[in-house]
Amino acid sequence: MADKTIWQERKRLLFFGLPWTFTKYKLYNDKFQICTGFLSKKEEEIRLYRIMDTTLHRSLMQRIFGLGTIKVNSADKTTPEFFITNVKASDKIRDLLSDKVEEARKKHRVSGREYMSYSVDDDDDDDH
Repeated sequence: MADKTIWQERKRLLFFGLPWTFTKYKLYNDKFQICTGFLSKKEEEIRLYRIMDTTLHRSLMQRIFGLGTIKVNSADKTTPEFFITNVKASDKIRDLLSDKVEEARKKHRVSGREYMSYSVDDDDDDDH
């Protein structure tokens, strides 16, 4: 059974906000997909429960044309960071994405723990 698409949008050109690019974003209940290319196509898929953080950025030009860019950090090994670039209603899309991430975490019983790495500097050695 195929997942139902909750939201989809094309990456838009910054000027005039026209969808004249070959990048498509699709949000499903359990995954986010980025499809790029015209002749040679590439599809990246990120499971929603792996998304850790989102940040919305709207430059002056983006605000003028009603666009925004959402930066997404994930625990996915192949796609630890990606951008949902120049999409309309970016604030609503970020909220929708956050809600779906929480639903996916609950469904898969994944907690949103923050992971911190511990590194030892050579300056902290005891032989000084």
